[in-house]
Order: sequence, then structure tokens, then C-alpha cells
Amino acid sequence: MQTKTLIIGGGLSGLALADRLHREKSDFLLVEASDRFGGRIKSATIGGAAFDLGPAWFWPGQPRLQSLIERFGLKVFEQHAEGESVVETADGRVMRGRGYASMQGSLRLVGGLGSLITALVNELPEDKCHLSAPVTALTHTNGEVRADTGIGSISAQHVVITAPPRVAAESIRFSPALPAEANQALQNIPTWMAGHAKVLAIYDRPFWRQNGLSGDAMSQRGPLAEIHDASTTEYGGFALFGFVGVPADSRSKLCQSLKQMAVDQLIRLFGQQAEHPSQLILEDWAQNSLISTPADHTNVGAHPIYGRPPALNGLWQGALSFASTEMAEGFGGFMEGALEAGEKLILS
Repeated sequence: MQTKTLIIGGGLSGLALADRLHREKSDFLLVEASDRFGGRIKSATIGGAAFDLGPAWFWPGQPRLQSLIERFGLKVFEQHAEGESVVETADGRVMRGRGYASMQGSLRLVGGLGSLITALVNELPEDKCHLSAPVTALTHTNGEVRADTGIGSISAQHVVITAPPRVAAESIRFSPALPAEANQALQNIPTWMAGHAKVLAIYDRPFWRQNGLSGDAMSQRGPLAEIHDASTTEYGGFALFGFVGVPADSRSKLCQSLKQMAVDQLIRLFGQQAEHPSQLILEDWAQNSLISTPADHTNVGAHPIYGRPPALNGLWQGALSFASTEMAEGFGGFMEGALEAGEKLILS
């Protein structure tokens, strides 16, 4: 196969870049290593309601994301914020009435953020987008790049990698090898949220709201460090979710016991009504090798300062570029950053 631009990675950045090239009538192919599009965006539809297992929120003042939402006619709703929050101390004391929802003012999509991914995919020609097509090697010769993929060899004038930089450095063999400073730059960029895990507990009714609580909780005891209302607008879509505070390498050994520990904590924080969720889901992004590397298992703490390192400019005479959200200067790490990275990319 041959194309002008090969996009590696079918997350938001890769799909948005493909959408841009398609509208510009420029030839492209997109290959995604997994069996689904979306990357770190993942929505699960359960009982007719869509719950986000990756990112869930976005905010006013993110114009690229807002433009896409308006273009596709998607509906927005505000994160539930009414009611009091809960704090749990390290020694197990539970205190209620300590302020209000910390995510007040954040926005969510009806149908989950997966609906944005679906809308983008539906705009693209099916024969231009390929799933289960991991790229194992890239070879630059005579002004072209050959990609060895799960669907065969692809030749392109320009290759854009929208997968997380560390994943690209770990999983793709580059020939000729990238300069040492470029390879080090890729390894030094933390993959945003890759070390995190979420527990989603779905209930038949929002009992916490009925008890005057917002669903927000902060805990020094765990295993969930931060909890929020994850309810959707669809009928029956009532849920709580929490970010797991247990380090990635430790929680991989806990398996099912981590789920029970999470339920026990929800009972402590929200009462006995939390004992029997209709469904309980653990999404551990650190265990997904297409998103996370061992280096991402360490919590980065504060939001990293992202942007494209100079060492990644002009690689292979401009035939190789990187455009994940980590490459964005203005909104690096956010979904807006995924759109920014592809929008500002100059393709020869």
C-alpha cells in the first residue's frame, strides 16, 4: 500500500488529523494498533447509558473541542455539583458537609466522549482507517518511509505518530535510528493519565443525591483517592467513579480484591446503600501497553509542562512527525491539546 500521509494512532489526535486531511482532499491512511478507535477516550454503554472510563470532562474556553461538538450536533451537560462533599482521613474518620463538588462547572457529553470518536470515525472513508494494525518498524530511504504494520507494508511520504511518545519509542523500531537526543526526548515525556485507574460503580438510583451529597469525596485512606458523581443524562445512568490511589505496580496484584475494597470504601463514605452496585468496572490504564509504559506507572504529580521538544523537529528530513496531546503547548494533556497538536502540524 502507498499513501501521502500515514497516521499512526487512532485516538482523538489521529482521527482529528485524518479528518483534516480528508476535508483538504489530501491522501492519507490511518492505522490503529488496538481493535477500537479512541485511544484514551473510552465509553462503555451499559443499560442504555454511556459511561466514560477514560477522560470525562472538558471546560469552556477550549475552542477546538467546542467547534467539533457543535459541528456534529452533540449535546453537552454540566457535571452534577449539587450537595455536600465528603472527606475521609487516613485513620478512617468520615466527615460530611466539607464544601461542595470540586468539579463544578466542568462539562460532559451526552452519550459519553465516545460519541465524539464515533462522529469522527463516521466522517472518514472506511478503507482509509484500519484497526488491529500495529506498526512495528519504520524505515526511511530515498525520501519515503516504509511502515511494517499488522496489515502489511505501507509506503508514505510523511508519517505522523499520534500515539503516546513513550509508547512509540518502546514499540517501534526506527531505521535509521533516531538521534539520541530525539529518543531521549520521547522517553522523557510522561503520558498524561497513563498510570491511572478508575473504578465505576453503577446503581439503580442516585441515593447519595437523595441524601444531600454531591458524590464528591476525597480520601487519605483509599483505595479510591478522589470520587465523583459519574451519572449520565440517560434513564438509569446513575453511578459513582473514583480514581484509584494505589500505585500501578501494586494494584496489578490486587485484582478482584481491589474492587471489593472500593465498594467497602463507598459504603464508609456514602452509606450502606452503596453495598450492591448493579455493575462494578475497573479500568486500569497502566495495564494497557498501547497507552502506558513502565515509566508511566510512577505518578507525575502536577500537570507536566508539555510541548514539542526541539529535538523532535525535522526528523528524517521532515518525513517523521509526532502529534499526540503531549506535543501541544497550549493544552498539552487535555483533549483540546490532542486537537491542537494535529491542527498546528505542518505537513510537506
